[in-house]
Amino acid sequence: MFVIALTGGIGSGKSEAARQFSTLGIPVIDTDLIAHELTAVGEPILEDIKRIFGADFFNTDGSLSRAKLRKHVFNNPVERLKLESLIHPAIHEHALKQLAENESALKPPYQILVIPLLFENNRYDDVIDKILVIDCDESLQIKRAMSRSRMTESEVKEMMAAQVTRSVRVNSADEVILNNGSLAELQDNVTAVHKKFIKTCIVKQ
Repeated sequence: MFVIALTGGIGSGKSEAARQFSTLGIPVIDTDLIAHELTAVGEPILEDIKRIFGADFFNTDGSLSRAKLRKHVFNNPVERLKLESLIHPAIHEHALKQLAENESALKPPYQILVIPLLFENNRYDDVIDKILVIDCDESLQIKRAMSRSRMTESEVKEMMAAQVTRSVRVNSADEVILNNGSLAELQDNVTAVHKKFIKTCIVKQ
């Protein structure tokens, strides 16, 4: 099994890059999507969240108020650790299960594992073969994040400051896609990197 970790800062274009890999026939597993699935209404982990953090972080329909909980833990390391210790092991377990299922059923040349906070933890180190960073200018990150998430500029900058620096991500990558241009340019860059990964997989085999 050959696994490429796809990561990048907020607003860099990770999700769009992941979609492009999917259109090329490569299985994509997104840890953020897994987190949303695990915290959907009816999922057992919600009871643990309610027990630890209280009912104030839930909406009247029983769904988790993600924005409220995110804001609560963002500047509170103790509370954030509580949430991460609860959710991250479950996300990790589901990600590994999906990787194994894809490998068995599809036998792809490689798989993409989207991990937004890859460099903030080492949970996936023993699974990853290569690291692909989606990068862009910080001013563009802010603009995209504000447009996508309806966050203020100060909120985006605060979130960027909480992540590893752009230089750390780029210097830690095996491959970097600079996503400062159009969607068509991103598609071309993804296709080029895809061909490179295919060759790497052939050599490894």
